[in-house]
Amino acid sequence: MKKTIAVILCFLQFDEAVVAQDHRGLIDSSLLPVQQAHYLPEYTFDKPVNNQAWQTQKSGLHAGFGSSGKSYFRTEVPLQTEQNVWETTGWKGERLNAQILVWSPDSLQQVRLTVSDLNNAAGKVIGSSNIRLQLVRYVISNYPYGAADAVCGQTPYKNGYLMPDRLETLDRFDLPGKTTRPVWVSLDVPASAETGIYSGIITVTTGSSSISLQVKIKVQGQVLPSPRDWSYRLDLWQNPWVVAWKNHLVPWSAEHKVLLKQHLKLYADAGGKYITTYAVHSPWADNSYMIEGGMIEWIKQKNGRWKFDYNIFDTYVQLAMEAGVDQAITIYTPIPWGNRFRYMDEASGNYVYASWPPESGQFIAGWNSFLTDLKMHLEQKGWFEKTYLGINENEMRQTLEAIKVIKKHSPAWRITYAGDWHQELDTLLDDYSFLYGKEPNAQQLQQRRSRGATSTFYVCCNPAKPNNFVFSPPIEGRWISWYSFAFGYHGFLRWAYDAWPEDPVRDARFGSWPAGDCFMVYPGGGSSIRFETMREGIADFEKMQLLKKLAAQSDDKRARDMWQAFEQHLRAFTIERDFNEEKIGADIDEGKALIDRLTEALGG
Repeated sequence: MKKTIAVILCFLQFDEAVVAQDHRGLIDSSLLPVQQAHYLPEYTFDKPVNNQAWQTQKSGLHAGFGSSGKSYFRTEVPLQTEQNVWETTGWKGERLNAQILVWSPDSLQQVRLTVSDLNNAAGKVIGSSNIRLQLVRYVISNYPYGAADAVCGQTPYKNGYLMPDRLETLDRFDLPGKTTRPVWVSLDVPASAETGIYSGIITVTTGSSSISLQVKIKVQGQVLPSPRDWSYRLDLWQNPWVVAWKNHLVPWSAEHKVLLKQHLKLYADAGGKYITTYAVHSPWADNSYMIEGGMIEWIKQKNGRWKFDYNIFDTYVQLAMEAGVDQAITIYTPIPWGNRFRYMDEASGNYVYASWPPESGQFIAGWNSFLTDLKMHLEQKGWFEKTYLGINENEMRQTLEAIKVIKKHSPAWRITYAGDWHQELDTLLDDYSFLYGKEPNAQQLQQRRSRGATSTFYVCCNPAKPNNFVFSPPIEGRWISWYSFAFGYHGFLRWAYDAWPEDPVRDARFGSWPAGDCFMVYPGGGSSIRFETMREGIADFEKMQLLKKLAAQSDDKRARDMWQAFEQHLRAFTIERDFNEEKIGADIDEGKALIDRLTEALGG
């Protein structure tokens, strides 16, 4: 997915007089006074303040509910009419999201939010502990909101915007005048909750002012399985070294492993299925701030024979499985960028870098030795059946040569590939992820499914839409899984989960790629609006899967007819190419309403 591009670091010069700090001492761009951030002159960090719009707002505190699928700029009046009620429907076990928008033409101090229990008419309670509030932090991003011209390798450095994305534990916050602060609301409906309509209050206060916002949730009878049991194949590529680097820890130390467990919990909680591992050192040509190290050490012994050390590989796989990511292991890659392989020369004690094209004798001999040893190791661990050898968008001739070596060694090896659709690779790959827009047709995809092969699609630094960039409308992240279901995919892949730039909590730009392309979560196990809306779409996918099965088994003709109407609606997702934010949001809203009615018709 990634082309070899030199990483360009962009350092910003801050005027210390206007830099605010949060409670951890981190520079927080979103607390800078509006239009007061003195960086390089070509940057514009906020939209210009519309003084006329703010003058229409009465003095003091304002608050209301906004959509989880929309971004709200901090200098804009977010709502013309305050929406004081959040009313929605969900399954038991489902997470429901919204945003509370707090704004004021005046500066406010110590804004706090409190949550009540939710009660229904029968006296049943969903405790307030099931509702989580997180402060939305603004980070610097290239491109204005919803830009359609993002491309790999040509990301402009000017036109930087503060965009809402990073989520952080909420205690209280100050609000500069003529600004908006979103607060992310997540309600986890307990799997044990009884059906019914539950109501409660979220109160926003500052000083002597307060606003009560009503929450009204209809809980249906169907139960959404836990993320570990979701069928959706989510594959977010991981780089565990970046967690050590960001926290100034020795890689694979006890402290590093403690943080990795926390770091992987978010991925597991979104139904992550693939564990990303590396058989070779830095497979992607050193194109990240912290390169992907090898997890399996290749050692050329003094007698000329190969030996392999699996210590890091085993450690990481076990950590991921303990976190709940345990369905697939991908080992990258037989074809690293530039065919560069690193091994330890036992005689000299030095690392040696060699070029092994897949058709070369060195590649064939080296990989046959490795595959023999690796297969035995995986079988001993009980991991062979869930392991894939991963190949990533290489020249076709080299890809076919590498696959030939692998399959000649043993037909039992599973191979996964991320890249454009190629007919000649179809039957050779057990798992195939296609770049959106470079995909097979529906019939070809169904043929893969009928023979037991799995198929996903991906987006990376292209296309511009749909995507998960910081500046992408969040609804696009949810749309991705509706498309997965409508077109017949098993899931979604993205590079990457956590390939952070220099200072991600403040500046999401990476240099050569659009902001947010390289990571979905933040240091410290912090989630993002992009990650949560992606998770919303995955939960939708699971609900559709279950309803499809229930409709097929139902004797109720009305329910079967409703499913057919729903399938008709899904066609909109297979032909969408314009990606108008309002249009795709309306398609998802209509689809959600149909899901709610289907759930009721099918006994939920």
